[in-house]
Amino acid sequence: MNVYAERLASLRALMRSRDWDAVILTGSDPHGSEYPAERYKQIRWLTGFTGEAADVVVTHDHAGLWTDTRYFIQANAQLAGTGVELHKTRVPEQVLIPEWLAGALADNPEPVIAVDGACTPAFMEDELIDAFEPVGSHPFIVSAPDFMSLLWTDRPAVPQTPVFTVDPGQPRGSKIEMLRSFCRSRGCDGILLSALDEIAWTLNVRASDIEYNPLVISYLLVTDDAAVWFVLKDPVEDADTEHTFAELGAEGIALESYDGLEEYLATSGGLRLFVDEATLNLQLAKSLARSGISLVWGRTPVGPAKAVKNAAEAEGMRAAHVRDGVAMVRFLYWLEKSLRADRTISEWDAAVKLGKLRAEAAGYQGDSFETISAYGPGAALPHYVTPKTDAPLLEPRGLYLCDSGGQYLDGTTDITRTVPLGECTELEREDYTLVLKGHIDLAMAVFPAGTPGCRIDALAREPLWRARRNFGHGTGHGVGWFLGVHEGPQDVRQNLNPTPLEPGMIISDEPGIYREGMHGVRHENLLLCVALEENEFGRWLGFEPLTLCPFDTSALNVELLDKAEIEWLDAYHEKVFRTLSPLLDDETASWLQYKCRKLLTL
Repeated sequence: MNVYAERLASLRALMRSRDWDAVILTGSDPHGSEYPAERYKQIRWLTGFTGEAADVVVTHDHAGLWTDTRYFIQANAQLAGTGVELHKTRVPEQVLIPEWLAGALADNPEPVIAVDGACTPAFMEDELIDAFEPVGSHPFIVSAPDFMSLLWTDRPAVPQTPVFTVDPGQPRGSKIEMLRSFCRSRGCDGILLSALDEIAWTLNVRASDIEYNPLVISYLLVTDDAAVWFVLKDPVEDADTEHTFAELGAEGIALESYDGLEEYLATSGGLRLFVDEATLNLQLAKSLARSGISLVWGRTPVGPAKAVKNAAEAEGMRAAHVRDGVAMVRFLYWLEKSLRADRTISEWDAAVKLGKLRAEAAGYQGDSFETISAYGPGAALPHYVTPKTDAPLLEPRGLYLCDSGGQYLDGTTDITRTVPLGECTELEREDYTLVLKGHIDLAMAVFPAGTPGCRIDALAREPLWRARRNFGHGTGHGVGWFLGVHEGPQDVRQNLNPTPLEPGMIISDEPGIYREGMHGVRHENLLLCVALEENEFGRWLGFEPLTLCPFDTSALNVELLDKAEIEWLDAYHEKVFRTLSPLLDDETASWLQYKCRKLLTL
């Protein structure tokens, strides 16, 4: 029995001792975060699965992990021998957790389902109850915060890292007043922010409580006459945090213990409080309701506000992408030169080298996510985890995919380049070209104001669809200003998200194709939505590429590109060379000039 099977057996013993029929574990934290701190990676500890998006259900005779198409190959490999079965989501035949549990426990009229209420969204309780109604059962949902700590005895503590202030061009006071105005318009006495990126944006603060994410684990309560930040943990021992906390205090923002929110609100009966339906956890929702607080559910105004970058944020993102582009060009030149010299380079070596080059850039604060450095078959996993030891070696043939990004004091970057390392097969060249064709078609998009991302998603897929090919992930996600590399509410994907794209919003443009056991291709830039013109037909919007790095044209089947696509690529490469070459040494600049040569003259 491997260690994960043993942990699963221990969990079932705990379930028997408490008369629980099922347990649900989510892959999140008390704030609904996409990327949780180490303390909240309960699924990884229990099952060994390291993907970023998964939930687990354990009954007395079954254990299942639910994840989407990005992780199917990875999950099958990592769950082998654990006793945990893969359940696929985002596929036509999907059966989600509430419906699956209703069927699995249909013979039990009153099943007891335990959840870690602190890490479970409040809406899940209603979803479970609704799913059991057709089978005539009435589940009892037990909120048992941190119950996994009974088994995970060396579980990490809630992190506390230095907190510092940033200047995004809008003072925190105006953001707090925006929240108060929002509350008045909704007839609420106050608003509770639980999403960490929304708190960081509102207070203009950053930290490193979560790897790759400059966030502070905390809650923020804003009422008409107070602003209270529930953030204090261990005694503060660094000057940056002391200065930031003093600055906040001088502006009338009170500081309280992170664990003190429920006690603080316990005597606030009658308060009408706006809460976020997507990120408020079940345990906190129940506690607030018991205190006599009236909860008004909805989406806070912070998400839409922070998605639209102001002039200072947009300029910061441009500047960050210049420095990031320099690091990427230096990396790609090093990679090509090293392979020509027959140097032995593994996927891990390449990722480490890129990290070192980024770290030399001014304002660098760390990577924005774990670098995906994947050669050949590894690139067929969209979220490939590069092994530190025994990493596959790069060979002077085929395709290498590198998806990476940096956090800088003035912006966040996210870029993918698929690089031909030598001779490529016709299929590799065709896939490479069709994906780039889709990338360019989305980047060239012109659309009327009010258009949501779901209505232009097909632009990036249509070249692949015509060849009867597709990819299973979204085409684009929002990106924060020195915040999360994934943020909403905007995106570009097939899901019917009605959020319109607006000038100042940033999306990624990253179509791909993945052939299991063979290769993967993804081309990604970040795009800034900009106003183009206004005429009798309305306001027209388009995109400005923020990412500055060449696409390797040596693997292209140019015959598959039309004239407009070639013109876009040539103009993009001209901008890349003009912007980056003055910042490079002569040798690297000469290499970049060759990589940015015009296709129309070939």
